[in-house]
Amino acid sequence: MTDGDTALTNLLGLPRPALEAFVAQLGSKPFRARQLMNWMYKRGASSFEDMTDLAKDFRARLGAVAQVRPPEIVATQNSADGTTKWLLRADARQAFEMVFIPEADRGTLCISSQVGCALDCSFCATAQQGFNRNLSTAEIVGQVWLACRELERLAVADGAADSGGGDERHVTNVVLMGMGEPLANFRNVVPALSILLDDFGFDLSRRRVTLSTSGLVPQIYKLAQESNVALAVSLHAPDDALRNELVPINRKHPIAELLQACWHYLDEQNGRSVTFEYVMLDGVNDSPAQARALARLLKGHPAKVNLIPFNPFPGTRYRRSPLPVIQRFRDELLQRGVLATIRRTRGDDIDAACGQLAGRVIDRTTARLGSKTFGVAVQP
Repeated sequence: MTDGDTALTNLLGLPRPALEAFVAQLGSKPFRARQLMNWMYKRGASSFEDMTDLAKDFRARLGAVAQVRPPEIVATQNSADGTTKWLLRADARQAFEMVFIPEADRGTLCISSQVGCALDCSFCATAQQGFNRNLSTAEIVGQVWLACRELERLAVADGAADSGGGDERHVTNVVLMGMGEPLANFRNVVPALSILLDDFGFDLSRRRVTLSTSGLVPQIYKLAQESNVALAVSLHAPDDALRNELVPINRKHPIAELLQACWHYLDEQNGRSVTFEYVMLDGVNDSPAQARALARLLKGHPAKVNLIPFNPFPGTRYRRSPLPVIQRFRDELLQRGVLATIRRTRGDDIDAACGQLAGRVIDRTTARLGSKTFGVAVQP
């Protein structure tokens, strides 16, 4: 809750109950917390002096002990397809990334939960960077706050703010699919989710907030008790032998155990379905036989498969499956009653596509989960 460089508490890291407790310590009523949230999340204010319906003495007390501070932008890249990637400062040496993907009917913001990643998935650029640390709740929420403000600024600059052009210039969906494994940072991610969903926060529908996990089974069960967002699972293989190679956490939590946790999550949260992400690797996991095996795993369950064309990065040994192979794989699933779609690659010209986020991870403080020390980076 407290900023690492100062004694000031970053209010972006406080869900409503914690913010109510914070203002109570300053001698104010709980409704002041709702006013603060309205200013921060609905109006994008970061200066207490701008919060004009707060009493002047209360604003002064806030200024002495608190701040609204999003991550700092190190660099911005814009793709030819309209995708924007921001490199954000974690500290003097480390950096992480977030990506905004505009579409005609939505604007999806892909945010990070860690600086690097310890799960060591062999086809992912982030995993090859190693792991430094978890992002704080304020750093997670601050990404959404910052993106909303930056997009609004850009819209005003180009005259599109009131053009009626739809949602493509605004954040309508948030996906935790950036750098890191969200469930390995459970303690900071869950409060961030509550702020995204809170009526006085970003007020997003639970179906418009998606958490993607590589398969930390105990944390999926725990998430079912503490939050209610859409769940996406990085599956990438129809059998344990191959998934052990591609997603090493599978050695600890094999596919059958993972799927049982997924169906439990839906039962507890009255969810519509789980999305299973499946990156298409040429000659590795893309055969019709593997599609049929995947269909046997998922048929009869509330599942949909998102087939992701592999996005290359320097040093990788994998190649993207040809489009006809991906289409054949999709058709095999559809013919067997499993909903399947092919993700359109966005932002690959600026290394912003799925699996390409690398940030800047210089100090690697934790061993990868592919080693013998499974679970070393998981925060309860």
